[in-house]
Amino acid sequence: MIRIHILGASGSGTSTLGAALAEKLGIPHFDADNFYWMPTNPPFTTPREMPARIEMLQEKARPDEGWVLSGSALKWAGPMEPLYQLIIFMRLDPALRMERLRQREMRRYGNRILPGGDMVEASLEFLEWAESYDTVGPEQRGLIAHEAWFLTQTAPILRLDSADPLEKLVDRVMAHPVVANR
Repeated sequence: MIRIHILGASGSGTSTLGAALAEKLGIPHFDADNFYWMPTNPPFTTPREMPARIEMLQEKARPDEGWVLSGSALKWAGPMEPLYQLIIFMRLDPALRMERLRQREMRRYGNRILPGGDMVEASLEFLEWAESYDTVGPEQRGLIAHEAWFLTQTAPILRLDSADPLEKLVDRVMAHPVVANR
């Protein structure tokens, strides 16, 4: 049984690695966005109340079971932090990360994010927010906030460059002593 939290900037590959690791380890994968956001159309517009999201996460990610949680949950999943046995921090060159995000937005929403679409403004705001990750101050989700949070954690932190192929990233995690010796 292993409990892993994977985080990084939006577009750094946390969900992709989370799903791959969960499959390899035979444990569930949970994405923080599914707890944080209410299901809406367009998506990602209405945050769920904090007590409700924590309760939902605790129901799924049980302390006596293994799981992978991907996505940033710094400001709301405090009760889960003592359960993390390994924290994985994904980094990616900002230009490549933003290109990945633009492509993902187009795959997900297509014409809805093009001029005249119902998600143009939301998509542009999201991309602007995501681009600020490396430069924003500690009050927002960004590199500075993540680095400060790492100092408060007891679980080991594995830093990965998500420009590496997914197979190599999975192999690096599987070779980490916390995972290899489980």
